[in-house]
Amino acid sequence: MDEKRREEMKKYAGPTQPSMLRRSDEHDYSSQCFYLITLTTEGRRPLLGQLTGQANAPDDSAEAPRIVLTELGLAVAQEWSAISSKFPQVAVIAQQVMPDHFHGILYFREHTDFHLGRIINGFKVGCNRAYKRIVLGLSEKEAATMAPARQAPARQIPAAAKPQPTEKEHAPKGIPAPYPDIPAPYPGIPAPYPGIPAPYPGPSVPPAATAAPSPWVAAVPPQQQEKEKGLLWARKYNDRILHSYHSLDRWKNYLHDNPRRLAFRREHPDMFRVRFGIEVAGQSYAAIGNQFLLAIPQKLQVQCSRSMTDTDIQAATAHFLTEAKKGSVLVSPAISKGEQQVMRAALDARQPLIFLTPWGFNTFSRPGHQYYHACCEGRFLILAPWPHQNRRIPLTRNMCLNLNSMAKAICEY
Repeated sequence: MDEKRREEMKKYAGPTQPSMLRRSDEHDYSSQCFYLITLTTEGRRPLLGQLTGQANAPDDSAEAPRIVLTELGLAVAQEWSAISSKFPQVAVIAQQVMPDHFHGILYFREHTDFHLGRIINGFKVGCNRAYKRIVLGLSEKEAATMAPARQAPARQIPAAAKPQPTEKEHAPKGIPAPYPDIPAPYPGIPAPYPGIPAPYPGPSVPPAATAAPSPWVAAVPPQQQEKEKGLLWARKYNDRILHSYHSLDRWKNYLHDNPRRLAFRREHPDMFRVRFGIEVAGQSYAAIGNQFLLAIPQKLQVQCSRSMTDTDIQAATAHFLTEAKKGSVLVSPAISKGEQQVMRAALDARQPLIFLTPWGFNTFSRPGHQYYHACCEGRFLILAPWPHQNRRIPLTRNMCLNLNSMAKAICEY
């Protein structure tokens, strides 16, 4: 879709609502790019695997957190791995199957004649076939006679306003010939990105004979299963576009650490649950972490001027750490360089912190991976005063002033 047509279509798009499932209006999803894809099962049913291991176990130990895939989870992993054979222009970089959701990274080696949505739709169709066979126990013939999968309602656009297709759009959408073989690690990655580390291979895949049983299948009566329409995945999906190439390793680490984060959340559920409507000094917040930190009388605001020198920041860091070790809870939005250094030093020293974030939470929000241990140990609280937005808006001076005022009010609360 060219820019002119995109602008024309916006008139009929309706009001914008915060959503993690919306495609970007500014991006060409058939262009050369890396994508991080997330899908959830319909009803968040844990059909794909079971978590085993301990949250604090080392990665190389037998007790390290991992997902033991069910037969359906194994089929999902195989379906994702097969994308490159069906679409030679697309490289499968990584994947992580979780009990009730899936993460995967794809790389479009070149501009293509098909949209990212075509890839994901094909992946969903293959997974649905496996779901009907494994979970619903249907033969291929029975599955084919089921009611069609639910479709999103078509957007109503006046006939006169519909853009006329171009000659190119009338042409058949063929798939170009297979991309020529290029040496590893990522076939087809442009030359400006030398020395790319090998991709994380994805989940450990157990043999089908030892796949874990699905807890949902055992719990749901057969008559209820018969009412299912053969949909494994919930409608739509979330995508992240790689804007900085250096973020690719962070994406792969995020996938790799997913089982450990799930283990942390299950072992310490209260510290990772988002709570809304927390009233502090007349301000309403969404909160993640230990709310009892608000009840500690000694709270100290960390506020450092941007004009502070490195020597000044070192002195401020030593001062705040001393006060924290005496029992004070440090409170800050960590905006300036000095505030960030103080809060990082306190986090590393395992001192209690209250962090104000300008980015709102939704029901599925989680703390950053660097805060997981602090949340588990009850020494970290994140407060978000403003609603969740699908896109992060620029941090303005007024926002910074408001956050500092809130930090002061919390300390006086």
